[in-house]
Amino acid sequence: MTSSPVVTVFGSLHYDIIVMGPGRPRKGETVTGTAWHPKCGGKGGNQAVSAARTGVETAMIGAVAADDFGQALLANLAERGVDHRYVRRDSKLSTGMSVAIFDSEGDYGAVIVSGSNLTLGDADVAAASELLTRTSILVLQSEVPDEANVSVAKAVHNAGGRVLLNAAPARPLSDTLTQTVDIIVVNAVEAEMLAQTPVVETLEGALHAARLLARIYPEAVVTAGGAGVAYASQSGRELVVEPIRITVESTHGAGDEFIGVLAAELARGSDMEPALRAANAAAAKLVATPEADRV
Repeated sequence: MTSSPVVTVFGSLHYDIIVMGPGRPRKGETVTGTAWHPKCGGKGGNQAVSAARTGVETAMIGAVAADDFGQALLANLAERGVDHRYVRRDSKLSTGMSVAIFDSEGDYGAVIVSGSNLTLGDADVAAASELLTRTSILVLQSEVPDEANVSVAKAVHNAGGRVLLNAAPARPLSDTLTQTVDIIVVNAVEAEMLAQTPVVETLEGALHAARLLARIYPEAVVTAGGAGVAYASQSGRELVVEPIRITVESTHGAGDEFIGVLAAELARGSDMEPALRAANAAAAKLVATPEADRV
């Protein structure tokens, strides 16, 4: 494997519709919004853009359809410096999309339609074989089929790279996938499910969850929102990163920003502590930036 750091993101691409309103509607309720705008996203796409922004060579493996949404997502990756040669054009399903509704406090809820993301599999891994031999850090999420994640993780391991799984959205993971993961990164909700313990959004609660996850994974990172970040490893190393105090404008994309920067720093060879601090600072900066001002 080349010594030049390469981050490869294998995962989801969604065309997002962002809706701003005073609050999120309850069942049967209609809420009058104030604005809306489109945004290129998907956890995979967001993480790839965040990694590329740091200057590390970044590539995306994914699938979009031959529709307007797909074209917009490909153009966005190209504009942001992400190698998108391994994003397949699917002829059967529509491009993945989501609708995110933001409330007046900057928090949100979303609905995703996976579409072409669900077609990722062995053929995509085989098509990207040359890239995978050069990959330093492979980034996975849970928005594509489990079997596809296993296939690409095995290929990267065979080439000497490491696998970082952002286990989001929360769902059970197969034993086969679990065995391929070097670093797991989750928030409090995801940690509760995977560690099978209540997680309070405090540094102490996050560290407790990280310790439990480190019994299963070599390294575990648990983010606790405004409370900071905790880390534990099977070797017994533990870290906590204190929160950065900011005024919240929007929490949308904060987790993906954290993952992208963390992957880039680790690919460069940074130690876990400075990598976590850089990722935490980048996520805090994003949260303090209004949606309309983000580039």
